[in-house]
Amino acid sequence: MKISEAMTAAINDQIKAEFDSAYIYLAMSAYFEDCGLSGMSHWMQKQYKEEVEHAEKFIEYLYRRGARVIIPEIARPKESYNDALDVFRTAYAHEQYVTSRIYKLMDMAESEKDYATQSMLKWFVDEQTEEEDNTGGIVAKLEFLGNDKHSVYMVDRELSAR
Repeated sequence: MKISEAMTAAINDQIKAEFDSAYIYLAMSAYFEDCGLSGMSHWMQKQYKEEVEHAEKFIEYLYRRGARVIIPEIARPKESYNDALDVFRTAYAHEQYVTSRIYKLMDMAESEKDYATQSMLKWFVDEQTEEEDNTGGIVAKLEFLGNDKHSVYMVDRELSAR
């Protein structure tokens, strides 16, 4: 069964969201590098690469379904933040936004009885659970420890191990 035009358009829109996410994380990495927080910068670099992989996964899926891929323009990300906690709160909120987008795609696939897309999206549902857990956990840690330099340094060292 061929993928619908509506689903193809929705997945192409998700490809844009994934590349936007990658660019957001790349900008966050640059922000942390400017602050001398190389561990947090490293963590965000890993996020950047994961988001590019997510976009590529959607692209490959559309190819396999015989659909047209539209490579989008990427939005300019925010360049500065108040502190490390602000960055991770922003990242956590962004992951929640991406999760809501994946759920909308899943709802659409279910309504169209597009079982192949549902199967593919299951991976993303699981991935978003992990993404929210990771970013939310860092937010909770920074909130618990406080946003003083010593606490930020400890979290920075921890995140360098990713």
